[in-house]
Amino acid sequence: MDILVINCGSSSLKYQLINTDTEEALASGICDRIGIAGGQFSYKPKGGEKIAQDVDMPDHKVAIKLVLDALISPKDGILKSLDSIKAIGHRVVHGGEHFTQSTLINTAVIQQIQECADLAPLHNPAHLLGIRACEHLMPNKPMVAVFDTAFHQTMPPRAYMYGIPNTYYEKYKIRRYGFHGTSHSYVSKRTAEFLGIPLENSKIITCHLGNGSSICAVENGKSVDTSMGLTPLEGLVMGTRSGDLDPAIIDYITQKENLSTKEVLNILNKKSGVLGISELSSDFRDLLIADEEGNLKARFAREVFAYRVAKYIGAYTAALTGVDAIAFCAGVGENAKHIRGKIVSHLQFLGITLDAQANLNAIGKEGIISTKDSKVKVCVIPTNEELMIARDTHAIVSEKNL
Repeated sequence: MDILVINCGSSSLKYQLINTDTEEALASGICDRIGIAGGQFSYKPKGGEKIAQDVDMPDHKVAIKLVLDALISPKDGILKSLDSIKAIGHRVVHGGEHFTQSTLINTAVIQQIQECADLAPLHNPAHLLGIRACEHLMPNKPMVAVFDTAFHQTMPPRAYMYGIPNTYYEKYKIRRYGFHGTSHSYVSKRTAEFLGIPLENSKIITCHLGNGSSICAVENGKSVDTSMGLTPLEGLVMGTRSGDLDPAIIDYITQKENLSTKEVLNILNKKSGVLGISELSSDFRDLLIADEEGNLKARFAREVFAYRVAKYIGAYTAALTGVDAIAFCAGVGENAKHIRGKIVSHLQFLGITLDAQANLNAIGKEGIISTKDSKVKVCVIPTNEELMIARDTHAIVSEKNL
């Protein structure tokens, strides 16, 4: 079955066409700068060269039309007609408490995604734009919403409730939701498979480390705790996000700098993290180069990041009462061997020993980076959120005979 996977941002759209029989990506690409001058569209068919062009995309409908036209192009397309696409899977960041699993999109589901927009104002409205554009361009095609928050709905209340008056949970559903759930779900399952550990009897910590980063404690295939909270701002120090901090800091900065709460939250979301600490960059590649050139702030930012990751791993080992495996994924987790080394150096108390050569070799590919006698297996497992979305979409469409 050919599934079109759509991941809409406010001004971008990533896509993949995946055949769920072979689990291969037949085509992929991105529409960038939607609604902004200087739009860029890319398309790469399987086994072919990447095609890129500058084209204005005033809205998501135009962007998706470009995607569909590319897929059936007589010159470079890989489909004879759009009839080959059997369903569309949409990534949706926030499902609140409405959704504990992926679901077929209908009017009621769209309304509930809209109701969660206050919890993800930068994401959910963009996802709805993509859903409505697909509805217009392919009106009879079944669509499935796959939620970043759904995987974490198995967390117990002791993990997701905040220490605030319960009335705020009852009235506004203020609680920990967690994000990157599609990635954590895929990586935890693949880690168990890769290491030969029975998923139903496993304790795995997955580390999704990129510009946005989160850690998840997964017991027997289910999320029991995760580092992001009501929003993606909580948890680790990230590329531009502050992560955990004393809430009183927000009021303190508003008073000292004469700023609004909204302005301070913008600083915490977009000007903090390793960017704020290093005063240089949110890109870990830039920080590595600067560190090697003797930039002490870049070095310190990298050390802070590694320390926070290790601290969460320690906490989640306690939450799981032990750990069988630790898996690194996403841009930093899959490629930044030096950062992985720094993180693992904090974990020797768990009986973990790093295989330095294996760590150097595991760049963007699966691999075990701990020694054979290490008490806990540490590995690199490249994430594949698009494949997970395609799998869920296939399962739901097949179950409902659509």
